Parts: sequence; structure tokens; C-alpha cells
Amino acid sequence: MPIRTRCTLWRTLVTAAVAALVAAFLSPVAAQAATRGESQAVYSYTNAVREAVWVDTGLDEDGDGRTDRVAADIVRPREPAQQGRKVPVIMDASPYYSCCGRGNESQLKTYDANGDVVQMPLFYDNFFVPRGYAFVGVDLAGTNRSDGCVDVGGRSDITSAKAVVDWLNGRARAYTSRTGITTVKASWTNGKTGMIGKSWDGTIANGVAATGVKGLKTIVPISAISSWYDYYFAKGAPLYDSGPDWLSDYVESDGARAHCAAVQQKLVDGAPRTGDWTDLWTERDYVKDAGKVRASVFLVHGMQDLNVRTKHFGQWWDALAAHGVERKIWLSQTGHVDPFDYRRTDWVDTLHRWFDHELLGYDNGIDREPTADIERHPDQWVTSKTWPPSGTGTTTLRPATGTRAGVGTLGVRQGSGTETFTDDPRLSETDWAARIGTSTPEKAGFVTGPLSRDLRLSGSSQVTVTATPTTSTAHLSAVLVDLGKDTIRDYADAHEGITTLTDRTCWGESTAGDSACFKATRAKTTPVDFTVFSRGWADLGNHASDLKGAPLTPGKAYTITLDLAATDHVVPKGHRLALIIAGTDKDLIDPPSSTPTLTLDLSRTAATVPLLGGPAAFTRATAGTPDAARAASGSAALEGAGSPRAARRVPMR
Repeated sequence: MPIRTRCTLWRTLVTAAVAALVAAFLSPVAAQAATRGESQAVYSYTNAVREAVWVDTGLDEDGDGRTDRVAADIVRPREPAQQGRKVPVIMDASPYYSCCGRGNESQLKTYDANGDVVQMPLFYDNFFVPRGYAFVGVDLAGTNRSDGCVDVGGRSDITSAKAVVDWLNGRARAYTSRTGITTVKASWTNGKTGMIGKSWDGTIANGVAATGVKGLKTIVPISAISSWYDYYFAKGAPLYDSGPDWLSDYVESDGARAHCAAVQQKLVDGAPRTGDWTDLWTERDYVKDAGKVRASVFLVHGMQDLNVRTKHFGQWWDALAAHGVERKIWLSQTGHVDPFDYRRTDWVDTLHRWFDHELLGYDNGIDREPTADIERHPDQWVTSKTWPPSGTGTTTLRPATGTRAGVGTLGVRQGSGTETFTDDPRLSETDWAARIGTSTPEKAGFVTGPLSRDLRLSGSSQVTVTATPTTSTAHLSAVLVDLGKDTIRDYADAHEGITTLTDRTCWGESTAGDSACFKATRAKTTPVDFTVFSRGWADLGNHASDLKGAPLTPGKAYTITLDLAATDHVVPKGHRLALIIAGTDKDLIDPPSSTPTLTLDLSRTAATVPLLGGPAAFTRATAGTPDAARAASGSAALEGAGSPRAARRVPMR
């Protein structure tokens, strides 16, 4: 990563010295690997130490009169401890180890008669333990074998994982059993910890990093939440028909569920379905604490993730950048999918090199490589030296009326006049885009002519709308669409862009109870006439405040800005760029209590988008093209990737 931050320059100066010191304490084979910048599988996975500890969190969330202990299952190489050497830790803290499973095959933890882990889900232990790392799988408070209650990203969730990092660094107490008094120290580790995980697991990594805990050197959040309000609401518009109390009940162990009614009630009271911001959301907003992050961040997200939507990575990335945090990013065309299941070989190699650099101090050059890897077409990746790329500038695009109602133009000149649409909760963004060239009552569409050059949008967009409703409640949606034929990953399919095969590939070493071999996958693609590539939503009642909504006065105009999700998308030469503004986006937000008709004031409506090359790039790409109004018209329905699937309330695959 070429971005020089507060950490990178220092690391560049000392990394060679660190590697030399590390090598001095390694076995001869491992020392040779260190000089090559890559750890080797020199330790036995079969003979690895498997043990469990229960770490004291200092909290009593379940109210039983004793502080809660969380279970941490450990797999670590036996040989380093025997030789007096210490190892770093890779850690995945999850609520899913017993209720729902991890990975594409929904693996659960299994245990032997002594209560030590036999199968640890995913490949991390199989691959990294032979290479000199310990792997620690933590059951979040209230799940599996841990005490406490699930509070969905709050103090209990984050503290239960942070306490394990503290224990690994000698600052917390752990026990050999859930209720016993025999303590145990992590004498086998140097305390250097990297956290990884997808979805809720990656969210916990974000939250722990935002505490500034010492010893956490890097995090790898995959499809992770950065602010829990934005998982449930978009500027007041509800994304799901339930709140965090439902999710807590979904993952909690039977024992915890019996003792956590008070915590459940706090989740209900603190997350009103009005969409108003409360103290509960402040506690679960990690973005505000980005300045406390000491760890480097390797962020991974699917640009078509409609579960943990891409606003999460965009705002987290920008906040980390503002505080000089060392960063790397992968962006795929998939939905809510782990990179192990869409780019397996490159992922394992890159993750290996990342952890070697961040936790072992190897000078393998990964910090000098391009910041971003972006999937431009299925299985076709490009890199970007920085992200967003240098030269990206905010460009204001303005909608204008066309020759027919609801079929307008998109350009740089300020528009005039109005467009009117009526909310239809039965229709989605796919329905709108399919009829972009047709006057339909549920949307207003605005389109450029065919582009004479490629346009690349990198980052987060906004759409400011001035609208007059006919009722006291109204929800708004805005989407950006690439109009043109393409073949993309089928993110609207149940498997969100992948097909799981029957053959397996192996990554690391296996035992009888824990195989390192996982089902292979391939890209599931679909031909399309258009691609919706960025989305945003809002409750018009939040026009005066992002934090609190209010009833609308019918017939009165209101102005509100919708935050569109981050993306990196190229609209190719010959394609057209479209902006659609409508009401309820079926299955992505819930409808309002009324059915409003809204009139847009186009003179006070605009989109600001991050274009490589800025406004000049847009002007060049649209100069001399056919009249946009004529280009937008047409009665034939276009084919997209399919309507978004019904909204999910569980941040996992």
C-alpha cells in the first residue's frame, strides 16, 4: 500500500531489523523462511496443543452475581513453547460457532470428551498453525460455552472479545473452566494479535479495534458492519421489520436466553422503529472512534452486498483514512460472500503475506503494493495504487425533464420543472431500471446519452432531493444505474454470485476431526441490460435531522440528502449513466404508513458523485453524444440481475 501513514513509515525503517530478530529466535527452517519473507509449514498440526480457557470480562450482564466468562478455544503449535519461543495469534470472535455455523459449509465447533476443540470452523487453524501462529476462536458473550448476554455490537459483545486480547497480553484473568478457580496465563504468546472474520465476526474486529486496545496489530473485517444504526436504518427509513432484540434472540444460547430478559428489553427500548438515533446506536457506532484505532486494516467487501450494505465499508474506510490508519482493500462483484469462495488461491496467498508482515514483521513487500484490488468483471481483477484513486473529484450531476413524464436527462446544467411519482411498495429498483425509458407512475428516471469514454465512479455518492409529499409520511430511494449490456456476477441469486461445486481444494493440514479441504466454487454469472451499482434511502421525515424524524405537512416542500453506498464501478463507453428517484425499494426498505405521491423540484435536486477525472471527465464523456432524452426513451423492458431478495435480518451467509 503506497499510502504513507503514521505507521507505515516507521515500519519501513525497522521491518528488516525486526525480521532479523525474529529469525534469530526461530528454528533453522523457520529462520530461512523468514529471510524469504514467508512463513513455512514447519510445525505439526496433528500434534498441536488444543485447549480451552474462560476469560473474565469484568461484566455481569446476565445478573447472576458473578462476572461473565467467555470461552476461547485455542489451537497452537506445540514445538515453539517447548523451545521457549512465543507465537502471535489470529483470532475470530463469533456468535455463530454453535447456532449457525461459519463459512460456505456452515461449520460448527466440535469437541472431544475433555471439552477441547476438535473441529475449528474455516481454514485459518489448518493453514496458519503449522506456520507458527496460534488460532483462537472466541464464543461471544451469551453464545455457545460463554456466560453473559448478546447485546448485538454493544459493550458486552465488544468487551467479551477485547478481554481475550487483554488476556493474551497479560492484562486480564482466565480460568481453566467456566466455573472453576484455577487461573491460566497465555505464556506461549507474544501478545501480537490479528482479528479476522466475516459479517458479525468482522464487525467485532472493527469494534475491538475502535477501543484502541494494545496488542491488536491488525484486523481483517470481511463484509462487516461499522455502525449498527446503518444496519437497521438509512436516515430514518427502516431496512428490516425488526430490531437487534430479534437478532440477539436468534444467536443466544439457551442458558443465556433464560437469564437475559433485561438485556433484551434494553435492545427493544433503545431501538425504536421510528428510526430515531438513540444512545444505543451511539454505543454501537465504531466510526466515531476511528481515531483510537492502532491496528492496520485489511478491509474486504462485496459491492453488491445487500445484507451488510456497502455504506459500512465506505464510511469506515474514510474515517480510518482521516486518522492515517494503514489500510488495504478488496472489492468484489459479489453479495455477502467470503473471498475464500470467490478468489480462493489469491486470497489465501494475500492473507498469508498480510499476517506474515503485520504479525511476524516479515518484509515481503505487501505494504508497497497497490492499496486496492477491484473485481471489474467476474474473475477479472484490477488494482488501484490508492483508493479512491488519485484524481477522483466530486462532480455534481443535475436531472432535467425530458419530452415525456418521468423520462428525463442527466447532465451538469441545472434543471427546471418538476417530476411526480407515487410510491408503489410492490416494485423494486430492478423494476424501475427495467422501464427506465418508459413513463411509469412509480419512479422518475434521468439518463445521459451514450458515453464516448469510460466513466469511473470510486467512493460514496449523495443525492439531494427537494420533494413535496401528499401525505404525512414518505420514504425515498435513489439509485445509480449503468445502462448497457454486460455479464456480471448474479448477486441477486440465493448464493450471491457463486456456485458451490462438489470437488474440494485443501488449504493446510488435516486431522481426522478437522479437514483442511473445502468445496470449490465458481462464479455464477448472468447477462444483463443494466446494473444497479449504488443505492441510498431515507425517510423524508428526517429532512431536518439525521437523528430524529417528524411528521410531514402534505403540500409542503422538503429537502433531504440521501447517502448512496460506496462502490467502484466503470460505466463503459457506449453505455449510459442513469439516476432513478422513487419511493419504497421493495425488499430493501420497508414502506411508510401511507402511500404518498411526491413531486420533485428539479431545480433543487442533484447528485454528487466521485468521478475519476472530476467534472471534466464527465464533460468529455458526454460531449457530442446523441440527445439524452431520445437515448432514454424506449418501451422495451430491460433485463437486470433480478429483484433484490427479501430483506435478511442476520449478518451472515
